[in-house]
Amino acid sequence: MPPHRHSLIVRLRNWVGDVTLSVPALQRLSDAGYGLQLVGKGWAKNLLAGHGWPVHTLPAKFTDRVLLLRELRAASSVQTRGPGDLNALCLPDSFSSALEFRAAGLRALGHAHEGRSLLLARSLPLPRGLHALQVYWQMADALLGASAPLPDTVGLRINDAQRAAAQALRKAHGIESDCIVICPFAGGTWAQQDKTWPAFASYAAQALPRHGRSIVVCPGPGEEASAHEHFGQAKLLPNVPLGTYAALLQDAALMISNDTGPGHIAAAVGTPLVSVLGPSDPALWRAWGPHVHLVQGLASVAATATASASWPDARDVDRAVAEALAKTPAHQR
Repeated sequence: MPPHRHSLIVRLRNWVGDVTLSVPALQRLSDAGYGLQLVGKGWAKNLLAGHGWPVHTLPAKFTDRVLLLRELRAASSVQTRGPGDLNALCLPDSFSSALEFRAAGLRALGHAHEGRSLLLARSLPLPRGLHALQVYWQMADALLGASAPLPDTVGLRINDAQRAAAQALRKAHGIESDCIVICPFAGGTWAQQDKTWPAFASYAAQALPRHGRSIVVCPGPGEEASAHEHFGQAKLLPNVPLGTYAALLQDAALMISNDTGPGHIAAAVGTPLVSVLGPSDPALWRAWGPHVHLVQGLASVAATATASASWPDARDVDRAVAEALAKTPAHQR
């Protein structure tokens, strides 16, 4: 085990995909001896439970956030040993997140953006054109004072309780472990354009059943009605905790997903993923891993706020699905 350096308070990003892509950098810091104290959205604790890091829910109000950070600083022996020492890592690029660290008396590393350099103990240039995982990895480089090769996989860990919960869900709903999980939803937009594949419902109803696997949909809060309306033929498992969702995905034969958090989770646990992209730029946000099959329209990479996204044809998606399943025979995962 490396020597324990000191505790490091880390403010996580606000989206599932971002938090998932930050896991390699966080694990690297943990392996180097930092005692991580993570602060983020309520779902982050369940998503990251397999790593054993303390995760504290981010309060809604600024004053409550500063109070939490001060309490963590006092309780976690978060001390600085010199004027150049750092005890916090600010992954978001918002002005408010840097201000919260400064108000809590923490010396944070973060990106120079929107005047944040005055609030951070050390600021890095905000990268342009780099994949998000690489951005977080370079922040770990800066903290550790050494560079390292990018990892091939995210390596999201799952604990025994999450595996047991996933097994219970499959048993209760009669779902085999080598099923196909689909995520036809997507939070947010890219270049002000919708990230949901328009042909997802028709493909799931007409072509996907021919592959002979159970089809599973795990709608999140607010997605249940759409799931029932457009994907009622699938096995619907609403509001599954993210850690349990990850365990379900790890045992699945395949996931088909829009550019959204669950797709990143699938790749992070090593599940073959068919990632259907429209306006998203894969150079910046693609799911990370050796078993990711990107399917996109010809103009997807060049799509801008004023250009229409070019979505792939359903036949291209189905070819990618068939190829991925051919490499993952039934009952052999």
